[in-house]
Amino acid sequence: MFGPITVPFGAKMLFNTVTLKPGVTFEEVEMVVVELCAVVKVTYGGEKSGFIPGQVFKFSGFASTEGSLSTSSTADNHYVIVTYWRSFDAHEHSHADDGFKKKFAKLATMCSETKELGYDILWQGAAGGH
Repeated sequence: MFGPITVPFGAKMLFNTVTLKPGVTFEEVEMVVVELCAVVKVTYGGEKSGFIPGQVFKFSGFASTEGSLSTSSTADNHYVIVTYWRSFDAHEHSHADDGFKKKFAKLATMCSETKELGYDILWQGAAGGH
């Protein structure tokens, strides 16, 4: 559950921003997120189904003054789910699953907004080496 991941070049990345309603804490949505991730990992993981790895990040409150163009240093209470897929079609197929839809509907009651955008990898690399 907390091991390192490997992202093959050519994978499709989905970046899902989940903004919580005022007064809702991450601890309140944590189990729903775990259940959503489990449905995807168990049902759609592996060579045939398209899910590769994923990560969940909680906003720490840090906003970089060096890397931001905006003068605002605040952001709503949110987290992101980053998943990697063999194709966008595989991702969409997984999210059309009834089991996923039921868990997502429960999460939606605690959110003011969710937005999931897909990206193509243009570059990747690790520190050090050649």
